[in-house]
Amino acid sequence: MRAYCGHIDKETLQNTYFRKVLFTGKHAQLVVMCLAPGEEIGQEVHAKVDQFFRIEQGKARFVFNKRRIALVREGDAVVVPAGTVHNVQNASRGLLKLYTVYSPPNHPPRTVHKTKAAAERAEARQGH
Repeated sequence: MRAYCGHIDKETLQNTYFRKVLFTGKHAQLVVMCLAPGEEIGQEVHAKVDQFFRIEQGKARFVFNKRRIALVREGDAVVVPAGTVHNVQNASRGLLKLYTVYSPPNHPPRTVHKTKAAAERAEARQGH
């Protein structure tokens, strides 16, 4: 298994794709994301996956269990425990750039979704 070594902040800031998997290990997965103004990941829940988020650029609104809201900014981190319904929304006027760590992995290795629409089509094919 290869390891990931790199400048995650630069990799995140340079990313223009909705979702890009950088590393997939046995127990964790590193993914960079970019959301346009007003765009959101969409409500989701991972029954057996904990998820860590770090905001590198912009502001994000996290909605937990359809009611609790947290506004986070550059440099902030959020951990979403398995089984928590959540959504991430770009609350800034510019691009929202973040990285996330899934534990265990949640996407096929080397996944790249250039847009949210491409991600939704792929997830529908996978039965997510």
